[in-house]
Amino acid sequence: MLGEENSYLYRTSLYLAASASAEFFADIALSPMEAVKVRIQTQPGFPSTLRAGVPIIYGQEGFNGFYKGLVPLWMRQIPYTMMKFACFERTVEALYAYVVPKPRDECSKAEQLIVTFAAGYIAGVFCAIVSHPADTVVSKLNQDRGSTAIQVAQKLGFIGLWKGLVPRIIMIGTLTALQWFIYDAVKVYLRIPRPPPPTMPESLKKKLEAKQQ
Repeated sequence: MLGEENSYLYRTSLYLAASASAEFFADIALSPMEAVKVRIQTQPGFPSTLRAGVPIIYGQEGFNGFYKGLVPLWMRQIPYTMMKFACFERTVEALYAYVVPKPRDECSKAEQLIVTFAAGYIAGVFCAIVSHPADTVVSKLNQDRGSTAIQVAQKLGFIGLWKGLVPRIIMIGTLTALQWFIYDAVKVYLRIPRPPPPTMPESLKKKLEAKQQ
């Protein structure tokens, strides 16, 4: 649709758009489970299973009880997922271009997996930072019945929104690194094709060379 050259030039925008649209729809399915999970974690005496928790929320707050945190959930998960994919892809490119002393094709499978883990951890750090304020709001919103996201944010204040960031960076960084590492390791083990980082199309190289002459 975009063509080879535009796909390369605007690849970061494509990573962002694809991951954001996928997360948008995924969160619609996730929101009810997120509502139950937060109550299990924060409300003493609340049932510890999804099956028992759903009827209670529906009885107390109706259908809205499952989706009142949807917008803050989007605010948390969409930037998180956009960063997870776009930052990972561009970090892999940068590591092979500026850090790894040889082309990817000449690296062993173990060396490639080390790059994957490092890029995943870096992406995870940024994931944690961009999504942390919204994560704090979502957690508090499901605790405070009848509150809105804006009210919760005002009540927490700027410092409160960022409370717990360092532990979350460690957790999300490690989690994201392991997710990408396991994903790539399974592909290696099953011998599933693993496309290399994108390279500039020859047609675009020729155009740039022609402009420089």
